This record gives sequence, C-alpha cells and structure tokens, in this order.
Amino acid sequence: MKVLVTGNQGYIGCVMEEMLLERGYEVIGLDAEFFKGKNFIPIKENVIKNRKNNQIIRDIREITGKDLEGCDAVIHLAALSNDPLGDLNPKLTEDINFKATVKLAEAAKEAGCKRFLYSSSCSLYGASDITKPVDETASFNPQTPYAESKVNCESALQKLADKNFSPSYMRNATAYGVSPRMRFDIVLNNLCGWAFTTGEVVMISDGKPWRPIVHIRDICAAFIAVLESPKEKIHNQAFNVGITEENFTIREIAEKVVKGIPNTTLKCLNKNSCDNRSYRVSFEKIKTLENFKPEWDTEKGIQELYKTFQLIELTKEIFEDEYFTTLKRIKSLKERKEITEELKWQN
Repeated sequence: MKVLVTGNQGYIGCVMEEMLLERGYEVIGLDAEFFKGKNFIPIKENVIKNRKNNQIIRDIREITGKDLEGCDAVIHLAALSNDPLGDLNPKLTEDINFKATVKLAEAAKEAGCKRFLYSSSCSLYGASDITKPVDETASFNPQTPYAESKVNCESALQKLADKNFSPSYMRNATAYGVSPRMRFDIVLNNLCGWAFTTGEVVMISDGKPWRPIVHIRDICAAFIAVLESPKEKIHNQAFNVGITEENFTIREIAEKVVKGIPNTTLKCLNKNSCDNRSYRVSFEKIKTLENFKPEWDTEKGIQELYKTFQLIELTKEIFEDEYFTTLKRIKSLKERKEITEELKWQN
C-alpha cells in the first residue's frame, strides 16, 4: 500500500514514517521542512533512505493532485500544531488547518485514494464534564482556534465520505515520548525536561485541569490499526486515541515526573490560569480494533525520556532550543525573515 504522510518530518510524523516503513508500506512524505537542520536523536536509517527518493518539500496549502497519484491512503498530520501557535494568527490557523485540509481531502478523493486518516485532537472536547470520561458521541466545546479548526475539519470531511472514500478522524490525546523531531511544548515532555535540567518541576496553576496523555508510538499504532482494519469498522468514524486509564490532572502528571526522575522537587505557584480546558476522555472504542495494542503508560514514558536525556546529556540550552518548541521556532524564522507572515519560505 502506498501512503502519503503529510508532516512526515514533524514530531509524530518522524515516528509514523519509521513504523509504516517497518511494516512494509510505501511511504511518500510531504513537509514544509520548517524544522530541518537539527535532530534531537538520530533519524532511523530506513527513514533517511526513504526520504532520498520519496520526499515532497512543499507547503500543505500548495498540494496538487499530482502529489497524490498512485496513493492508496493519506495520513494527514501537517498543521499549525498547538494552541499557542494557533492563537498567534487565527486566520492562518483557518487557512492551514482547515482550508488546506479540505483541499487535500478533495484532491485525495479525486486521485482515487481510498482512505484518509485525519489527525484530529481530544482538545475539541474543550471544557467538558470531568465527572466521567467523554466518548466519541460527546458534544464539542472548543476553547481555541486550533480546536475549532479540528471541529470544522471533521465536519467538512464527513461530507466527502462515500462508498469509495473513507475518512477517519483520529482524536489524539496529548502526545508524549521521544522523537527525532522532539517537542518540549507538550505537557509531559516539558515537565520531564524541566525536571532533568533544573531539578525542579514548577506548576504555574493549581494543576487541577484534566488531560489524557498518550505515547507517540501508540498514536502511530492506532493510525496503522485503522489503516489495516476492514472498511466497515472505520468508514467515516471518529476514534479517540489513547488509554482510558491515562487521564490525569496536570498535578498528577507533575507528581509522576517528580517520582520518576531522581532528585526532582515540585513547586506550585497556584496562579490563576486563562486556560479553561479540562477534559477526561474514554478510549474504549479504539480498543474494539483487534490490531490496536497500546504498549506504553506514563511511568514507562517518563523512563524513556529520562534515559534518553541521560544518553544525549540534555542541557538547559538544548531543552530551550527553538527547534524543539514550535511557537519559538516559527517566531524565530519570521524574525530572521526566512519565512513570510503567511508562514511561507522566502524566495
């Protein structure tokens, strides 16, 4: 099977490409390469080899039907990838996360792609009832332009579904774990980075909001499970991607980090937060896919991060490097006028 992976050089994309190649898929990557030039850990040899022959370097807004020729499926990861970046310019979030996604899906359908796996997010549940986990039938309550773009994309993609084109909506929990294109602007990775480089985990708020978290390899495994499942099980359906037992308050996550990384203390400032998001999510539906077997939990993930930090001798300078924080990197490229205000490379 030939699969186009957008954002294949991103945090999840690097691991997705590696795991697809290991399972024998033909992978075509499409990426704008905003983060090219520095890796957190080495990229696997199979990925390096694949990119020499099967890499499209292009803005997702400029994709054409030719890019999709011969593809059986699309895994769409490329996006302005978190809430602070989405807030920076809500119009760009709409253009890149929504309009470009619809354009890509329409081109994929026209090119004869059978499946379209869209990387959505549990953040579309926003501020929800935290007395019980919400499932895929829950109403949406997006709190940010990023989350709104996910809601709008799912709605638009549903209208494209027919007997020959099967979109699926992968509502990922907050990711964590090691990747060559590391991100330290997501909660567990961030707290582990602070713990290792400073010996302290500082919580700005009271830590009461709930988040589900999931390892990037389990995210990739879920995508592959949907890709390989019978059409009737995945056609035009949403799947929360994570593990029900891995819903925690921010404070609980911080406490796990302190416990898992030696010589670390927890400091709570208890300041008011403007972030209203708090949600617990049920991941029972994804378990009905027989070929999805999650292998990670928070404790195991913290140990992976800790051992990797030891191996590469992580310093505060590396931890705070622009390459590993999305908003910082985009702002830096703009300040150096390497990209335009519309986030396109300067000619």
